[in-house]
Parts: sequence; structure tokens; C-alpha cells
Amino acid sequence: MKAIVACLLILAFSSTAGAAGKVVSYQVSGEPYEGYYVSPSADAPLVLLIHDWDGLTDYEVKRADMLADMGYAVFAADLFGVGVRPTEVKDKRQHTGELYKDRNKMRDLLRGALYAAKSNGANVNNAVAMGYCFGGAAVLEFARSGAELKGFVTFHGGLATPQGQDYSKTKGKLLILHGTADANITMDQFARLAGELEAAGVSHEMITYSGAPHAFTVFGGNRYREDADKKSWKRFTEYLSETLK
Repeated sequence: MKAIVACLLILAFSSTAGAAGKVVSYQVSGEPYEGYYVSPSADAPLVLLIHDWDGLTDYEVKRADMLADMGYAVFAADLFGVGVRPTEVKDKRQHTGELYKDRNKMRDLLRGALYAAKSNGANVNNAVAMGYCFGGAAVLEFARSGAELKGFVTFHGGLATPQGQDYSKTKGKLLILHGTADANITMDQFARLAGELEAAGVSHEMITYSGAPHAFTVFGGNRYREDADKKSWKRFTEYLSETLK
């Protein structure tokens, strides 16, 4: 594993959560990254949150604060690097594409984020990883790597397994929350993943929501679906209470 160095908290910003969230500066393989950490208590269970293809934005911070209000510590990771928050589709594709082509780097970044969370007091022994869209695909990559977490959750995430990979090393329970109307990640991919997980003996639960397109949880977006968002969030929070003790 490449060198991973976690640095000090550098900035606190206002949070709706009971605890104030902080921006965390850390390094992975000598490169700078900037995550967000919020924790309501020293022993709170941890959620490692992985962002969508536009990088770590206010959306992930809001979700982190929602979870902190419920008693969870959250480390929202940065897989793109300090200041890299693409707004154009071509740039989003570039940054995600680079990581899809270099799965070892993606895994290093996920491990680096978990190490940064631990360095800031998070309980990584009582933790799950969750992600949105690109972040969901990254979470499944982490699951396939054999990461020692209690669970892995995706919201409208990429579901395809890269050639040469499988779920034989996966630990923890998987929860897949998906939109049946997702034209980007089809139900054929959803079904193939179900078959792979069953064949590997991985504990899993997979739910689809009728009429929900890709990115159905993104507040304010034209694909946001309130019903699917509320139902999927409810199941996710139930899963957390079942999985994290």
C-alpha cells in the first residue's frame, strides 16, 4: 500500500448537526486531499461517505450532517484532490474515468480516507462505507478489495464488476438502493450483480424504486424523486442501526 499521511484539521464550518463539522486536510501518496468530518461523540459508529462524480460538495456535507444528527460519525472522502470539484460533464468524466482505469489508485484513495478518519478519532472498527453514483461504484470496489468494514451501501451507484474481479474477498453486508427507471445503470446490471453476490455467498439486500431515474436522491435536481429518496433513506438508516452497534 502506498504511503498515506493524515494531517490536521484545518477549518471548521457551520453545521446543522449537533457537532460542528470540520474540513480535514490529508495526503495519499504525497498528493493533497480535503475531506469533511463530523462526529457527535468520541465512540460514534462511522460512516465513510463517498461523493458523486462532481467531487465532495455541499450535497455530501448535508448528508453527513443528517447522519451526525442521528448519532453517527461521518467522514466524507475526497477522491479527486484539493480544489478539484468539476462542474462540466467532460471534466467529471475525465476525473472519474482516470480512477475507473486505475483501480489500485481508487483503492489507495479509499484506504487513505479511512486512515484520515481514524487519525481524527473515528472508530473504523465499527464502520460502513456508502456512496452516491460514482461513489457507489467506488464503494463496491472497496468491498471487492476485502476492506474490513461491516457493510457497503450504494445509492444509484455503478454496479458493473470490472473484468478479472469478483466478490470472493468481500466482508460485511451489502445494501444496494437503485432506481428501476435508471437508464445509466440498467436493471440487467442490477440482476447480474445479484447473481454475482449470491454465487459468492455475500450477504446482500437489493431494492429498486419504481419511476426513479439515475441520481434520484439529489436534492433540487431534475431527476430528484422525493418518494424514492425518503424510502431509500429510511431503509439505509434502518440498515445502519442493524449493522453498527
